[in-house]
Amino acid sequence: MSMSANPASSLSDGDLLARRNAFVLSAGLMLAGANAAVVIATGSLIGAMLAPSPTLATLPVTAFVFGTALCTYPASALMKRIGRRAGFMMGCLAGVLAGLLGALSVWIGSFWLYVLAATSAGIYQSFVVLYRYAAADTASAAFRPKVISWTMTGGVLAAVVGPQLVILTKDMFTPITFLGTYLGQALFALVAIAVVGLFRDAPEQSHASPHAARSLRDIIRDARFLAAVLSGTVAQAMMNMVMTATPIAMVGCGFTVTDSTLGIQWHVLAMYLPSFFTGNLISRFGKGRVVLVGLALLALAGIVNLAGITLVHFWSSLILLGIGWSFAFVGATAMVTDFHTPAERSTVQGFTDFTIFGATTVASFMAGYLYSTFGWASVNWTLLPITACAIIAIFATGQARAPARG
Repeated sequence: MSMSANPASSLSDGDLLARRNAFVLSAGLMLAGANAAVVIATGSLIGAMLAPSPTLATLPVTAFVFGTALCTYPASALMKRIGRRAGFMMGCLAGVLAGLLGALSVWIGSFWLYVLAATSAGIYQSFVVLYRYAAADTASAAFRPKVISWTMTGGVLAAVVGPQLVILTKDMFTPITFLGTYLGQALFALVAIAVVGLFRDAPEQSHASPHAARSLRDIIRDARFLAAVLSGTVAQAMMNMVMTATPIAMVGCGFTVTDSTLGIQWHVLAMYLPSFFTGNLISRFGKGRVVLVGLALLALAGIVNLAGITLVHFWSSLILLGIGWSFAFVGATAMVTDFHTPAERSTVQGFTDFTIFGATTVASFMAGYLYSTFGWASVNWTLLPITACAIIAIFATGQARAPARG
């Protein structure tokens, strides 16, 4: 495995701490990813059951992404004050609340309470998306892509656990569908508190004075940084848009909830399985090239959906969508870490994730609007030109070149 590529004896203290934290956060991501998978797999379906209008069916998933976008910057700023460990544990509490509110909402049949539950799940996710940065806090520049990639491997188990939680518990309290699912979600988040409590904060950077930090305005003048943020934004937003509409489209084409949930399971597996080797690919071929492959696979997923509406088309597209997201998102994250100092970390990470999940909020809402107004094909046609813009930005900023060999 790539995790053993660097013997412990050859790693610096910072890299050893980064590796340890990557393992802890990988476990935390497994639990949090299962929570996210529950909302992704059931959000639009519950929305379709409870929403006062079909155009609002994907609003719960939009609320999930909105909660993430709303709190990424505050979460980053909060952890600058109280530390990563305390912040991550607080985030898990929002996950517990999300599960309890979700269970109550399906019990009493309240659409708007369910939207609130999904928002709380998004707040939990706003802390979770910072796991990938936290693992890299103490890592050397060369080691950073690997620990980011290792952290993301927690999503592999989440890909199995989350959808199986839905399948095994959706009818536990018949006739109240999904009540058991959201009680299980709350339990997962509760366990996650203990797991992320094992995280060790990075030592204080005594040399990182406030005077060492550039303003955000100065940082975003770098076109390469903007291309990195754009790539991560397109990867997350377009993946989310297609993924959000897929369960509704599948059920609309006559497939079962189990069919769509298993499709989401394959999708989430495809999102995180590449994490076992993405770090090595980045080291060998460069961040820009890995991002380009990811963006191309996202476009291919849209093309597959446009080619047909069989189960093979839906599942194949979801798998391509997941692999494409993995390459593009992890690669873009590694790019972003190249453009800030420790003193600028909170500002840059907060800005980046606010941009990414703000755009994803719009994309997830557009999924419901496009699907209900213009049909399934319109969702996939929208994906293609937006993905092309990110590809052009990588080439235009010269980040498609191979890495320098030492």
